[in-house]
Amino acid sequence: MQLRIRRIPLDTLRENVAILASDCAALRPEAFQAFKRLEIVHDGRSIIASLDISHDPSLVGPQEIGLAEPAFRRMDLAEGTQVTIAPARRPQSLEYVRTKIIGETLNAHQIDAIIRDIVGYRYSDMEIAAFLVACAGFLTTGELLDLTRAMAAAGNTVTWNSPMIVDKHCIGGIPGNRTSMVVVPIVAAHGLTIPKTSSRAITSPAGTADTMEVLARVDLKIEEMRAVVGECNGCLVWGGHVNLSPADDILIGVERPLNLDTREQMVASIMSKKMSAGSTHLVIDIPVGPTAKVRDAHEAMRLRKLFEYVADQVGLHVDVVVTDGAQPVGRGIGPMLEARDVMAVLDNEPDAPADLREKSLQLAGHIIEGDPAVRGGGGYARARELLESGKAAARMRRIIDTQGHAPPGPPLGPLKADVLSPADGVVAAIDCFRIAQMARLAGAPLDRGAGLDLLKRVGDRVEAGEPLYRIYSAGQSHFDFAVEAAAELNGFALGALAGGAGR
Repeated sequence: MQLRIRRIPLDTLRENVAILASDCAALRPEAFQAFKRLEIVHDGRSIIASLDISHDPSLVGPQEIGLAEPAFRRMDLAEGTQVTIAPARRPQSLEYVRTKIIGETLNAHQIDAIIRDIVGYRYSDMEIAAFLVACAGFLTTGELLDLTRAMAAAGNTVTWNSPMIVDKHCIGGIPGNRTSMVVVPIVAAHGLTIPKTSSRAITSPAGTADTMEVLARVDLKIEEMRAVVGECNGCLVWGGHVNLSPADDILIGVERPLNLDTREQMVASIMSKKMSAGSTHLVIDIPVGPTAKVRDAHEAMRLRKLFEYVADQVGLHVDVVVTDGAQPVGRGIGPMLEARDVMAVLDNEPDAPADLREKSLQLAGHIIEGDPAVRGGGGYARARELLESGKAAARMRRIIDTQGHAPPGPPLGPLKADVLSPADGVVAAIDCFRIAQMARLAGAPLDRGAGLDLLKRVGDRVEAGEPLYRIYSAGQSHFDFAVEAAAELNGFALGALAGGAGR
């Protein structure tokens, strides 16, 4: 059965969608409705797509098959090309997903088959969600290792000429924690090779890739990434565009609306990307705090052991650093505000966030300690020297120049409102989860200029009516949602002043 391709200007996100006319000349569309999905083939290339039926002859004709934007892009054929269609066979690997759902353990072959079919876009979002939820129920360490290897093997792997490739990764959960954007230029200025690939936000108001995109292009191809690293010793790019562990970006896209981020899936995600990026030495930041992803030292130790187990098995040297996650890092929460904080630290501005500066120096010091030429204990001092001398800032600007400056974007969200303290007191705690949630309600990270600007931190004295933070938003509905959420629960806990009352 052959039909001509017609491009349909419809973004269906990750899912492949094909559209047949209700009076299709090649077949009766109703015959396909039992299958719900089509296989579209041309010259050995094929995709599987969900089927929709059109009753509008101007959308797709009886001799045509309409492909929404993702499917059209993946077929990579000109409009009018004749393709063959047939009912799509159910992927064999879905039986393995069912096996996992009923509580059984999967072997390496089964996990590899699932990941390859996910990367091949043979799964719907519903089927991917079923796999993720089943894995969230339980995943053995053997399955975790097999999942990590399968995810790394499903995409490109970058190799480098240097025997030592360093990297740094934070597990997330702390708003404003953009240390990578300070660490990379420090380490690169020292002379170590640090090709940093980052994800976009999953449940946070901004990922490193989202924030770096305010300053520079992050959608580099592998050869472009190599050129930047060759010129600068480092880069800050989006891992999804260089096809490193592509399954991870697909899984993240399904995890995001489910708000699903389990320990094992987190380890597989991070370690598969580092394997694909050719890293040999990795520093992992695990923030611990009452509203962070990791709530206590016991949970941090369990996660550290998972990272160390996988690292030992795949031959990657890992240094796990447990840090303070009791409150957000820096002041800005959201891509544009976080980029502002990063550049303030690199430029040694007097009012730069001290906590972002200090944490970045500590992590950069850990990485530099891995350099055989650095005496033990000298990593922190070397990192501080590179920052204070301006060499790190110069390296960051060199990276931005080489990756390509970001095109001018919209300004900081024009709608803004201050969230005021309800009473006199001392800031006793800040809820990281709630602050991140409100920044997302304000429109971050999709609206780069949306987010929160923190004006008070834990330990600060406040008076009734004094601003705790400022909300920025670009759209009225987002702005209203965030303001209403802050009025309901602002995320700040107040303690009593000495000799007075507070709440």
